[in-house]
Amino acid sequence: MRNALRLALQLGILLAGLGAAAAWVSVFVLLKDLPRVPEPLSRIIETPATEIYAAAGERLLVLGGRELVPLERISPYFLQAVIATEDHRFYEHRGIDKLRLLKAFWVNLFPGGRLEGASTITQQLAKNLFFSFRRTLGRKVREMLVALHIEARFGKSEILEAYVNQIAFGVGALGIEQASQAFFGKPASRLTLAEAALLAGLPKSPTRYNPYRHFERAKERQKTVLRRMVAVGAITAAEAEEAFRAPLALRPRSREVPASGGYFLDWVLRDLEDRYGTDVVHHAGLKVFTTLDTRLQAWAEEAVASGLSRLEATLRPPPAAEGPHRLQAALAAVEVHSGAVRALVGGRDYAESEFNRALQSNRQPGSGFKPFVYYAAFEKAGLHPAAVFVDQRVSIPLPGQPSWSPRNFSGQYEGPMILKRALAHSVNSVAAQLAVRVGAPAVIDAARRCGIKSPLAAVPSVALGTSGVSPLEMAAAFATFASGGIRHEPFAIRRVEDSGGRVLEERLIAGRRTLDAAIAFQVVDMMRAVIREGTGRGILQQGFQAPAAGKTGTSDDHHDAWFTGFTPTLSASVWVGFDRGAELRDLQGRGLTGGRAAAPIWAEFMKRAAADEPQREFPIPPDIRFVTVSPSSGEPSPPWGGRGMEVALRFAQVPSLAARSEDATLAVPLGAGP
Repeated sequence: MRNALRLALQLGILLAGLGAAAAWVSVFVLLKDLPRVPEPLSRIIETPATEIYAAAGERLLVLGGRELVPLERISPYFLQAVIATEDHRFYEHRGIDKLRLLKAFWVNLFPGGRLEGASTITQQLAKNLFFSFRRTLGRKVREMLVALHIEARFGKSEILEAYVNQIAFGVGALGIEQASQAFFGKPASRLTLAEAALLAGLPKSPTRYNPYRHFERAKERQKTVLRRMVAVGAITAAEAEEAFRAPLALRPRSREVPASGGYFLDWVLRDLEDRYGTDVVHHAGLKVFTTLDTRLQAWAEEAVASGLSRLEATLRPPPAAEGPHRLQAALAAVEVHSGAVRALVGGRDYAESEFNRALQSNRQPGSGFKPFVYYAAFEKAGLHPAAVFVDQRVSIPLPGQPSWSPRNFSGQYEGPMILKRALAHSVNSVAAQLAVRVGAPAVIDAARRCGIKSPLAAVPSVALGTSGVSPLEMAAAFATFASGGIRHEPFAIRRVEDSGGRVLEERLIAGRRTLDAAIAFQVVDMMRAVIREGTGRGILQQGFQAPAAGKTGTSDDHHDAWFTGFTPTLSASVWVGFDRGAELRDLQGRGLTGGRAAAPIWAEFMKRAAADEPQREFPIPPDIRFVTVSPSSGEPSPPWGGRGMEVALRFAQVPSLAARSEDATLAVPLGAGP
């Protein structure tokens, strides 16, 4: 027994020794190539500027540069606030807060625990010396070692001074002096308690707590900072309450990104901050190569501005249609065969409103959603462009609800017609019948496979675009049709490099087939008729002659007007409307459609965009044959007969024309069309 205990003890000592040796070996490995701490410490914040480039290499934006100010030129309120919030034992530890470290380890250890960090101010400062942005245990330990080294060489005042001069506050402000000037128009030495508490709360997430965009959220964060200051004894509860109630005179916003391409660059910056963190994006010397085509962007902005000016001259303005309630538009243009976003306009004026309607505003696309309905009908029900349905008043039963009776915008009904004519002239009754035939889930599935990600209600009215989508979604989804059924995710960033030129990420173009090529082409051919003779024919009257296809869209209440269309190389979507949903009506009180309000903007932009492109048609799949048929009966039309309509049919569908589809609506006819 004694021998066994002695052996166990010796084994334990041996294992402990081996563990200690392994720990020391690990430390020496981590010490290898440890970053060198500069002298003086203030140089730790000297990093190259982050640069953002357009697709052709033009530099679009530079982020970086700080104004170093000594502690005596910084409000004591801010210093107290940042210490209370970020590291309340700053003056007690020597670079690592062991209590916070143990607490974070304990919380993170258990399932469901909220992930917590334990970085001290010194550790956060040490991060500036690391140029690998991967969050690993080895990286964390190396940061701790550097923090210990900093604390051993420099005093607390030097460390705090370097720290407050390197914090990113958002809106392009780096360091407390820039932040004080940017948000309040005053030097950091004159910050009040209320102002200091607001600024001290921003570094946690400058985008989320940006007071220009999310004032109430920023105020809640300010309250948290004030409570921390009370908890550590920096201020009294009465002082905190008074500061929270004090008005904040924010300086009028200075533009962080240039006026041209502002919405696009804002999107890029948010994406980068989400993935790399604000500190890295704003002062780690990244080089970001985007997809933006500066010529297309300029033309898109000009088309939106001139189009809205012309439209407002003919529009009946709703109440309070000035300032932030003015008529708005959005445009998104996507490269068909890659998904690269070439132009993005989120509103009429970025300086007036930073709300990005091309990405963040989901509005009803109306009839612009119908191509997904027709694709689902061709794929799931075996229909084709020459199939005949009856344009008539219909009533569609809904479980537990009043029946749905969609109406055509014109209020007129034409009777029998082929599906190609129904799409070209945007006939609502036929689209509703198709949705009933294949079911709303099939329509939604087609939209999802094209790239629509917004929530879609599984109801028959989804066929008429009653669920909101964004212009970027529509442009990318229609690009799937244009590419013959190959879906590409839209993207804005092609490559990111660190300050040393190492590639952190690079976009590889890789689409995947989500649609049948022949059916996709049939839908494209039908959308060509929208421009040649249908609801989008005004585009040709504006002088646009390149091969193109598209679809108009108008919501039932005339709140939203759309046109989404594409050439073989570029897909673009335009939305026009009011942010608060006022109706689009002309001076005579008539509701404006997508053909009148959005299509002219699309035409003006695409006319210039397509001018330098070689004229080429959409590739025709080998299974497709063209047949001229009667627009009303679907029967083959002799070349000397009346006016026919050319349809694209799959080879197996050509002999079936004699046995053409009959109207197979599940709805109950309410009356014959005129």
